[in-house]
Amino acid sequence: MPDGSATSHLYRPKLVTTFREGYTLDALRADCMAGLTVAIVALPLSMAIAVASGVTPERGLYTAIVGGLFASALGGSRYQIGGPAGAFIVLVAATVARFGLEGLLLTVLIAGSLLVLAGILRLGSLIRHIPHAVTVGFTAGIAVTIFASQLVALGGLKLAEPEPGPLFPKIAVLIQALPSLNTSAWLIGVGSAALIFLIRRVRPNWPGMLIAVAFASAIAAFLRLPVETIHSQFGELPHGLPLPRLPSVSSQLVVQILPTALSFTLLGGVESLLSAKVADSMTQRRHRSNMELVAQGIANVASAFFGGISVTGTIARTATNVRAGARSPVSGIMHAGFLLLFLLVAAPAAGFIPLSALAGVLVVVCWNMAEKKEFFRLLRHWHSGVVLLATFLLTVIKDLTAGIIAGCILAAVFTVFGSPSRAEGD
Repeated sequence: MPDGSATSHLYRPKLVTTFREGYTLDALRADCMAGLTVAIVALPLSMAIAVASGVTPERGLYTAIVGGLFASALGGSRYQIGGPAGAFIVLVAATVARFGLEGLLLTVLIAGSLLVLAGILRLGSLIRHIPHAVTVGFTAGIAVTIFASQLVALGGLKLAEPEPGPLFPKIAVLIQALPSLNTSAWLIGVGSAALIFLIRRVRPNWPGMLIAVAFASAIAAFLRLPVETIHSQFGELPHGLPLPRLPSVSSQLVVQILPTALSFTLLGGVESLLSAKVADSMTQRRHRSNMELVAQGIANVASAFFGGISVTGTIARTATNVRAGARSPVSGIMHAGFLLLFLLVAAPAAGFIPLSALAGVLVVVCWNMAEKKEFFRLLRHWHSGVVLLATFLLTVIKDLTAGIIAGCILAAVFTVFGSPSRAEGD
């Protein structure tokens, strides 16, 4: 079977290639099972990411359904799963806080359009060559920032003032709020994270996140614990997708959000192509990077029309898709279909989920997101260590864009005046 290298430059969705090669009933069965497996993983994760991003939980599901459908149907990878990603939590939350929901939707729409343009201009190979130390640095920085943002929900804390965005002022406010710690919420959140880690260790093929969230919901309801739930905070989830509509547009708002949209575009391109490369390494195939950017762009535009948040390729769900035996992009389409079925049939059940349990899910996501072994390996070489720490610290203290720009500039300087291999830490 060809690995796709000969056609990696084409603007042709892998779904089209799949059907041209011949799609069998056995492949459909395998894709259905893989799609169901990924949907089980994506269900609690999509809601957790949405809540952490400052929007209602159903918007995470809209993103996974609509964005996941288009990312798989049009994508340049056979196995890529699109949806909301933990890496975007900080950016999305900051955008909502500054521009409101309409500003966020317009940002996602513009970022999607820019991703399409990047694909058309064949920038996929350029984005893929962002230095490895920069990627590890900003990923670790995002993980730390997300973890800090979940401490309020994890402990059921009551803040006397709005939660600051920057890390150090946030820590100061959290320390002041410690007397309001809700022991029940804390035990539910920490217990959920611990259960996920335990299941991953003893039964790695089981859907640990879904089991932990379901168990936490049952315990909280049965014991009538005084914890915030999705229903108490957001009300009942809607039974289906909203009608598509164009976000509110004004020239003044477009100018204001353009720098943010550029950050969304850069992070979306990097995350999607990294995820596709992970799938390539697991399957010995090769994705079409420019087609993948176009597909992710269209997925973001569609997500914005349906009220969803930013879409990108998701490494953990894509890897789950491969391990579950997926054969083609049909598995990603089926994953979106199963999530839609949940929204249509079982949405009321989500109301019982404690918010601290979703925070526990994201604690696990943060732990997995930070490439700890690679982080310390890169620190052993001073060139890559400087790039890594500059990217990490600026991402944590300032923001993602500052971290990436600083890291890339330092890596370029070391490449010009030093050994490229040492700059990468090889």
